[in-house]
Amino acid sequence: METSLQQTIEQLYGWENAVFRPVASGLINHTFQVEADGRIYLLQEVNSHVFKHPEQIDENLNRLSDYLSMNAPEYLFTAPVKTREGNSLVVQDGHFYRVFNWVPGSHTIDVVETPEQAFEAANQFGLFTSLLKGFDAGNLKITLPDFHNLSLRYLQFEASLQHGNPERIKESTHEIAVLKAKSGIVDRFESFVKNPEARLRVTHHDTKISNILFDNEQKGICVIDLDTVMPGFFLSDVGDMIRTYVCPVSEEEKDLNRISIRKPFLEAIQKGYLATMKDALTGFEKDHFWFAGEMLIYMQALRFLTDHLNNDTYYGSRYTGHNFVRAANQICLLEALQEAV
Repeated sequence: METSLQQTIEQLYGWENAVFRPVASGLINHTFQVEADGRIYLLQEVNSHVFKHPEQIDENLNRLSDYLSMNAPEYLFTAPVKTREGNSLVVQDGHFYRVFNWVPGSHTIDVVETPEQAFEAANQFGLFTSLLKGFDAGNLKITLPDFHNLSLRYLQFEASLQHGNPERIKESTHEIAVLKAKSGIVDRFESFVKNPEARLRVTHHDTKISNILFDNEQKGICVIDLDTVMPGFFLSDVGDMIRTYVCPVSEEEKDLNRISIRKPFLEAIQKGYLATMKDALTGFEKDHFWFAGEMLIYMQALRFLTDHLNNDTYYGSRYTGHNFVRAANQICLLEALQEAV
């Protein structure tokens, strides 16, 4: 970070002799740890290429913070620290920055290794949505339009079959056929969102394990990384946990024989989430609990294969066929989940 920017940030927050250190983790936003006046903060630059309107994220966070401070003051909500002028978002030369307090005694986990970790994470994501049940989700800005719109993802997949790379389409015949054969998942999704018992709620939308803070006893503290918090259905949060917690290998795994479903992790997600959301979910929603996993895994398989057919224009690739490997991986995971539940 340039010295001039550091000086500007120091002045805005009233810090003296602040020390800035880059934090390696984080795929979307650039993050720095800052030591100033005997305290530790996190300074983050919002990736405005991904989030086109950072001011909408800021508005969402402030609305949620105001609600929780009044209705659940005991909950640790990681709201941005305000500048001396009362701003929670700083704009400098077209770049957007915000500061968070460091939570002492906390840490994050990158890979789910035990059912207990899965339980704690599911419990925290459920608690977050449960505490906001009185908040009108319609008051939140849509920071990533159509992020989990499965119907749109299927239409994009069909378009890639018409306009994508002919050679890649030919090489992907089997995977294309499998995804087409499973298109009933799209029909079920559309029926779900139209049902009045499917409630629109404040939903995180990115429930990987690294978005939970843990304490030294390995208990969940709170939810973090709230840029994707929007109105949504419980399918998004539960589905993303199932997709990323229950398999012993990641979506990058090439050896499909290593893909399996760890049932204790499935059970932990269900127990953890329902412990805080049981009374909030309708019977219709509870009946679709495992469908959440099918929907999210299927959607990700569609997105990976679509990008492969479109010559890797969205995700990019680290090697030839990278997104094809990811798509095949997710298709295998989907089939394993369907057998398990």
